[in-house]
Amino acid sequence: MKRMPARPDLGHLKKQAKELLALYRSNDPAATARFREALPAAASKSDSAITALGLRLHDAQSCIAREYGFPSWADLQGFVLARRAHADDPAKAVLQWLRLVYAGDIAGGTNRARPALALRLLEESPGLPGDDPILACAVGNEALIRQAIERDPGWVNRAGGPLALPPLVALTHSGLLQLPDHKERLRHCAKLLLDAGADPNQSVGNRWLPASLAQPDETERLSALYGAAGQNRDAALTRLLLDAGADPDDGESLYHSLETPACTRLLLEAGARIAGTNALYRVLDLDDVDTLRLLLAHGGDANEPPMGPPTSDWGSLLLWAIRRRRSPAHIEALLAAGADPKATTRDGTSAYVAALRFGLPEVASLLEQAGGGVALPVDEAFIAACAKGDEAAARTVQAAHPDIVGSLSQAQLRLLPELAAQGCADAVKLMVRLGWPIATRGGDWDASALNKAVFRGDADLVRFLLEHGASWQERHGFDDNACGGLSWASCNEPEGEGDWLGCAEALVAHGMPTAQPDPESPDGVLIGGQRYVFSDEVTDFLLGASALRG
Repeated sequence: MKRMPARPDLGHLKKQAKELLALYRSNDPAATARFREALPAAASKSDSAITALGLRLHDAQSCIAREYGFPSWADLQGFVLARRAHADDPAKAVLQWLRLVYAGDIAGGTNRARPALALRLLEESPGLPGDDPILACAVGNEALIRQAIERDPGWVNRAGGPLALPPLVALTHSGLLQLPDHKERLRHCAKLLLDAGADPNQSVGNRWLPASLAQPDETERLSALYGAAGQNRDAALTRLLLDAGADPDDGESLYHSLETPACTRLLLEAGARIAGTNALYRVLDLDDVDTLRLLLAHGGDANEPPMGPPTSDWGSLLLWAIRRRRSPAHIEALLAAGADPKATTRDGTSAYVAALRFGLPEVASLLEQAGGGVALPVDEAFIAACAKGDEAAARTVQAAHPDIVGSLSQAQLRLLPELAAQGCADAVKLMVRLGWPIATRGGDWDASALNKAVFRGDADLVRFLLEHGASWQERHGFDDNACGGLSWASCNEPEGEGDWLGCAEALVAHGMPTAQPDPESPDGVLIGGQRYVFSDEVTDFLLGASALRG
């Protein structure tokens, strides 16, 4: 593993990645060997197979990061920024480090915890936490915690430290709980605090923006239990807190525990209420049929009404499951628990029709068997054919009813962006070829099919839509166009593997302006006078395309 310099320079690291990519593209065997050794996608492959991968800048950056011992370029960047901040302003070093230990709801901001980076900084600067007993709770320093209790037993229930946290909150929300080497020591320290009289229901106000560390949202309390069960999802620590009397109905823990069913089960067995938590809707988002069954078996109401948007537009769990394209097994679980097969959306669309609109004929069949079937009018038969990609059937209906697309309601037309958001490219392409209005907006953030495809990084669908008349200027609910979606998604990769560079190439080829350097920010660019930050490879392409046009 390469050793990181004391004052790493992100610009120099970016240059290393570009040089590595250039060598790879010139068929340099040493560059190919580096990819084989560091990049999982290239592992054990021959030189020719690695060349055939067509690796890009983000692959070179990933390779550089892994050579320095980081799992991703984003982690390397985070470490470099933290290391530089530590070197440039030691007085702020602890706060910068804590923003890696804790998520933004505790540390203030919108960041997620990055415990591996926090640990690496701690290993390089073991004196970073000093002798503050609250910071000892964050890292699991039992000796310092014992000393604090011996000096002042009441300390276990007082907030302190740079983030004004009570000890148990400081411990259970620490991202270091996610690291195997720290789990046991932090659990030991939690038991020590509880045995010394720490209140298992300690909590703090949420500091997530628009709240802040200085002005937390006191109406939304984040408990120690939420840290254990919802943030770090540690079943052993969750059990310890519940056995000590932690309230399972804290408004956050159950909802956020669903990604770790062992924690969910503990909360339910301790009496956590499901009603009013939106947990049933959330578990449908996660596509986990076993945890859905667990919630229903512990009294979850299969007809629970939604608490607010976007679920409120759909009206029931059954309809939300359809909208999220969940499996027949999910539908069977809901129906077995008493879900109404005749449920309708706010505009009167039945669950049966909704299933066909989303290309789910097996789900529609289940609903029909349960008594929820309805006669299908010609417009819905046309939509159903489109949604399942049956071009022959759709064209047969259209031949008999040439103006059928023009007769569709706005709710029906909004299926185009809905299906684009769900990755149903074949259905979207068919609908467009049959005359669907291409700029129709819909979905959670009121966006067009093009905006949804850009967000997903679906370059093939982006090219198709642009070739069929879509415009990069189409607006969405965040008051921006395709540039905004490309910016956020290329930097954050919300859908995992996506081709945002391919999206950028398609957008520029179809009229989107190229970028100019932002004189006020080395990381930003200007497009049409508006500032954006894109991933490095998208930025390089946009600036390069601008130079070519110039």
